[in-house]
Amino acid sequence: MKLLTHNLLTSKCLKGVTVGYPLGIVAKEVKVNEVDFNPEFISRMIQKVDWPALCKAAENLGQLDDLPPSVVDDYENNEEFLKKAHHFLMEIEVINGDLICPETGRKFPVTDGIPNMLANEDEV
Repeated sequence: MKLLTHNLLTSKCLKGVTVGYPLGIVAKEVKVNEVDFNPEFISRMIQKVDWPALCKAAENLGQLDDLPPSVVDDYENNEEFLKKAHHFLMEIEVINGDLICPETGRKFPVTDGIPNMLANEDEV
C-alpha cells in the first residue's frame, strides 16, 4: 500500500465513527520501490493530499527524513519538491501491517500491500 493510498483511506464507515481519519499505521514490513517520476501526476495529486497526514504516516514508518513539513509555494515548478513528494507518495510501500482507526482503535490488516478495509456486519 503506497502512502498515497493511505492518505485517501478513512474508517468513517464504522458505526459511531465521525471522522475516521487519518488512519494510524503499524508496519511490520515496508519496502521502498523505485517508480518512474511523473511530475504532472504528482503536481495534480498534491492538491488532493492531506500533507500533515502524509508527514505523520512517514514518521510512523521511520521515513520522515527528507519530507518537507509543508507544501512549498509554487510547487508545480519546483522539481526538487515534486521528486521528494513522489518518493513519499509513490515509492514507500507498506507490505504488511495494520491500519488503525483513530476513534475506535479497530485494526484493518495490510497483507501483501493490500489494505483490507472490509467491516463486519455489526460494525456498520
